Amino acid sequence: MLSTGAMRAHLLAARLAGTVATSREESLRSYRLFAARDPRVLIGIDPERPWEERELIELMADRCGVSADPGHTTGHDVIDPERTLEALGAFAERLAAVAERGGPVLFGTGHPHRLLGFYAALADALSAAGCTVLTPAQGRCVDITTQFGLRTYDLDYVRGVALVREPGASSSGCEAGAHTHSPLPVRTALAAAADGGGPLPELVIGDHGWVCGAGQLGFEAIGLADTDDPALFVGEAEGVVSVVVPLDDAVRSDYYRPLTRYVLNRACLSQ
Repeated sequence: MLSTGAMRAHLLAARLAGTVATSREESLRSYRLFAARDPRVLIGIDPERPWEERELIELMADRCGVSADPGHTTGHDVIDPERTLEALGAFAERLAAVAERGGPVLFGTGHPHRLLGFYAALADALSAAGCTVLTPAQGRCVDITTQFGLRTYDLDYVRGVALVREPGASSSGCEAGAHTHSPLPVRTALAAAADGGGPLPELVIGDHGWVCGAGQLGFEAIGLADTDDPALFVGEAEGVVSVVVPLDDAVRSDYYRPLTRYVLNRACLSQ
């Protein structure tokens, strides 16, 4: 079993926590846009109340460990590894609970190039534990507004994990899929599951709009988020999202493998 000390060391060595690649400028820009309720940063969350930029900085300092000083405007952000470890433990508890019930689960990622392997390993473990890994709306078209205008993507699943692809992209598993923050893919998947008579997921696991969109619709949702993704942490603070793990969500994909072992061990799901 990977010890807590070894996991902490890996988080720092891989820059998943500690000083991360995400810049303070990126994070502050996201907080300003969230305070202005820009949908590109809300990514599916409809906050119960207004959140000012100063409040968001304080929240992110509490949940992630970033600087609470609004005058700190440059450089790299910092994530407290102790907060990451605590959240990984809570994340594992939610996996263990759904595994014990054998409940249906839905996985989705907007970071397929980085996080697909992490989620796929969890999907394999939950499937082996008796959970149904749902794949609703496979092949359905999803229209997403991007910085380049309205784009149409295809909803697909790789090893039980949902992602979106450019139309015509290979579905062989070699093409990882597109990066997106949009909540529209999860809304499409959940609507298809409901229209088909279910089952509906007892737990949604992922990042970006997959977590925020599902949580806003009343589904239990857990996931990973970087310091420039305040929506997930606001959702957690307001009770819409169950667990958010603060970490850099864009490092090399193999750096997430120790997290997989750590989480599955603590959820008693190691294969």
